[in-house]
Amino acid sequence: MTCPRIAGGDVPVLSQTPFPSGGDDPEIIVDTAPPLILSARRRVKASLVLLCVWMVVIVLHVVPVTRWAVTGLAASMVVYAGRLTIAAPVTPPATLEFSGASTEGSPIPSDLTNFASLQPAPTLEVPRVSLMIPAKNESLVISHLLSSLQALDYPADRFEVWAIDDASTDGTADVLQRWKQQFPQLHVYRRQDGASGGKSGALNEVLPLTSGEIVGILDADATVPVDFLRRSLAVFQEKPEVAALQLRKAIANSDENFWTRNQMAEMALDSYFQQQRRAIGGLGELRGNGQLVRRSVLENINGWNEATITDDLDLTFRLHLFGQDVAFLSTPAVREEGVVRWANLWPQRTRWAEGGYQRYLDYWPGILKNRLGSAKTFDLAVFFLIQYLLPIAAVPDFLMAVRYSHTFVLWPLSLIMVSFSSISMARGLYRTHNMKGLELLRTTAVGTAYMLHWIPVMILTTAKMCVRAKQLKWVKTLHVGAQGSGA
Repeated sequence: MTCPRIAGGDVPVLSQTPFPSGGDDPEIIVDTAPPLILSARRRVKASLVLLCVWMVVIVLHVVPVTRWAVTGLAASMVVYAGRLTIAAPVTPPATLEFSGASTEGSPIPSDLTNFASLQPAPTLEVPRVSLMIPAKNESLVISHLLSSLQALDYPADRFEVWAIDDASTDGTADVLQRWKQQFPQLHVYRRQDGASGGKSGALNEVLPLTSGEIVGILDADATVPVDFLRRSLAVFQEKPEVAALQLRKAIANSDENFWTRNQMAEMALDSYFQQQRRAIGGLGELRGNGQLVRRSVLENINGWNEATITDDLDLTFRLHLFGQDVAFLSTPAVREEGVVRWANLWPQRTRWAEGGYQRYLDYWPGILKNRLGSAKTFDLAVFFLIQYLLPIAAVPDFLMAVRYSHTFVLWPLSLIMVSFSSISMARGLYRTHNMKGLELLRTTAVGTAYMLHWIPVMILTTAKMCVRAKQLKWVKTLHVGAQGSGA
């Protein structure tokens, strides 16, 4: 077969054969219906869930005896929160060592070609890694990432980098072509204008061209430390049962303004939850940027789902439903650019809310049949309640409280949710940033207040999901090249 060349790239265009987006299990397979039908199904499911939530809250208000159910649920959450808090985090494995490799904290050699001659210990197999960078109009930030990847202290013949230019119009292609001249491991693939599938489609399109046993995904605004691969791949070497790994995300420009400082606190909270949930047998979750997956597992589940707006969250559920495990590492952290304006933060959070909620609507049969196992199912139920159901229930609870002039019936759950999140944020900030004293108290208090934005985000997103079809297209956060000194 003769393949035409892509302008600005170095890889032939392959025939656009659809890459399947589901496994063979009928309870887990991704819905491949046409977009309009798929969207209609999700609208019906979202509407039914919303109706059920309203009915339950109304019953709790008009039949006082039923409020004992809230008390019982609150008690279960307290037990869960206590267990999560006292659990000891999983100890990370030792970093992979190569003769001649720099150790943690040592300076990067000025001659980067030294890394090409790194040799592993005689008995150690060095995994081949393919790092994929989906990029659409990322000319302001992608050079920072490529510079950090060029400095990796990993054998040069054991990793490759694939920059996927999704028909950018801002000069991204020119930046990538300049980098190709100085970065031998870099391959550039330019998608055709109008290609479908969004980010998932871009990843599926390039996956067959890669050769790595481990496939990593990095956002274009990321930067990684020199030992990124040696630390990450140690997890796969030590734990064969691990199918995927998520690294902690840190905010590079956390000292810029109110929004970035609180995103730093939010990432500390997420890191703490990830570590503690894993410690008690709960779910590890993928966050898109800084994730690595075994190639064999990706091929078994047929790649990324192109019918979702959050490829990472969807992949998390599919991996767990297929009996796979997702690990988490707090060190090293992948630094990324925090959103600097509320106008850009709001659409990002509504996308996260819709994509996260959408996966429950898509995969509920397997979840209800306990395909995850009891520990993961209970863990998932608690976070589904905290992240999705309680914000949705806030509206009918408020309206009924006003109607009958009495207190909110869900206040015990809401109090536990806020307290649990606040304590966890403080522990996360101490663990990842070594914050103490007044700085820790102040950052936690402001960060907890900031996190309440999730309530209106979830309320409005749910209402929108019930009435409006979602366009499945590439949706990206605006990056402006802010690479500060924060973390």
